[in-house]
Amino acid sequence: MPASSPWRQPVVWLMLVMIGLVVAAGITTWFLAAADGPMDVVPDDVTRTGQIQQADLDPDVRATRMQLTAIVRIDPAHDLVEVLPVSGDFDHAQPLHLRLLHPAQAQSDLQLTLTPHETGWRVQATPSLDHDWQIQLEPASPPRWRLHGRLPKGQQAAHLHPALASGPP
Repeated sequence: MPASSPWRQPVVWLMLVMIGLVVAAGITTWFLAAADGPMDVVPDDVTRTGQIQQADLDPDVRATRMQLTAIVRIDPAHDLVEVLPVSGDFDHAQPLHLRLLHPAQAQSDLQLTLTPHETGWRVQATPSLDHDWQIQLEPASPPRWRLHGRLPKGQQAAHLHPALASGPP
């Protein structure tokens, strides 16, 4: 019986095709992972010491002590974003900064400055409601405090509260 060429064996072709698919999948995965850059949805400045990251929690502690909570509402019919105070001692004469953070694409983040209004604060804007938003609310000037919340896809209102349950004694 004459010896057949290895190229005529289906197992050889199967192995070559499998290796080629693994290489192609690896390259595709690498391009997809590198396409959008880093996906860091925490916009806070952090201090790195060794492998430990430390963020400034003073604004969160201050918001907890002041017992601040609010509701952010998006009104697409009137192109409005408004913040309504729920509890705590807000300075109603001071503008507020509202940050809407896209969960995966930092270039889609929005920063809005809301001006005082009779019921709270407002700005003319229409953020997209086709994905979730992480929300941060803070005053335009000191003393600094910070409220956090999450606006799920399709919803038009979210509750904002301090990130910490209670401040240190």
